[in-house]
Amino acid sequence: MNILVTGGAGFIGSNFVRHFLEKHPSDSIVNLDKLTYAGNLDNLTDLEGNSRHRFVPGDITDPVLLDQLAAETDAIIHFAAETHVDRSIVAPEAFIKTNIQGTFVLLEASRKHKHKRFLHISTDEVYGSRLEGDFTEKDVLTPSSPYSASKASSDLLVSSYHKTYGLPAMITRCSNNYGPYQFPEKLIPLMISNALEDKSLPVYGDGLYIRDWLYVLDHCEAIDQVFHRGEIGEIYNIGSESGKTNLEIVQFILNTLGKPMSLIEHVKDRPAHDRRYAVSPQKIQSVLGWQPTYSIESALEKTIRWYCDHLDWWGRIKSGEYRDMYEKIYGVSL
Repeated sequence: MNILVTGGAGFIGSNFVRHFLEKHPSDSIVNLDKLTYAGNLDNLTDLEGNSRHRFVPGDITDPVLLDQLAAETDAIIHFAAETHVDRSIVAPEAFIKTNIQGTFVLLEASRKHKHKRFLHISTDEVYGSRLEGDFTEKDVLTPSSPYSASKASSDLLVSSYHKTYGLPAMITRCSNNYGPYQFPEKLIPLMISNALEDKSLPVYGDGLYIRDWLYVLDHCEAIDQVFHRGEIGEIYNIGSESGKTNLEIVQFILNTLGKPMSLIEHVKDRPAHDRRYAVSPQKIQSVLGWQPTYSIESALEKTIRWYCDHLDWWGRIKSGEYRDMYEKIYGVSL
């Protein structure tokens, strides 16, 4: 099978491409990525010369390009998205264009060329916040930010194409990912890299916002299983049931690196900050038998070691446009 993967030079996408090619030696991937600030060909250097991996630079909102690529492939796994909540508050237009319009263009191309599968990768943030209990796939979507609202919109588009046109589509909604190659605007790589540079670690508000932390390789395996064995038209939550506050994560990082807690700097909270995300993975566990392999402690230590060993990778990133956006969001200089 020849699969079109969108956003395959980003954090989760690049990890998935690598995972998929290793696990399925008879399949190939066409990897489409716009290479915005978060897309990075350095994430794919080990795939250079791999005849089963073809990289195509391009935008998912380009219907001509998508029609061409869809004609060459059998299925789509759709990662490409603007994903950072803070950026969506500062500059929401790109989120509407990429996450909604881009998904529409992909759905049209997939429908036209009668693909065997369309797997849409979404987020637990579409459910909004819940102080107690876990969201299930049947819960109403109550997004809080322009980012999560754009993802909820794209989810609804995907579901509508299955119901209206019979498109063989599925949706996954994952909790907060972490691991190698994550762009250092997100909490864990930002805190690791700042701590390694002995810079302040900006923590929103009281730091007691709770997230379920999912190691990216566990997520990749779950996506793989849904793609091959999931039921058409269904939604699958993917979570590790490893809820931790942001402050607990930051303290773990500092302790692991032997850095002082005095590096923590509480900064002004962001608007409409959801207090807690938590999804139930019961459906994917009972139906497909997926279980996370890594504990949060072991995977977070593994992630910290990766960033320690790849100073050049994130050092090149933390400059220029990223620096300007960081200072605008957090009010703290790099």
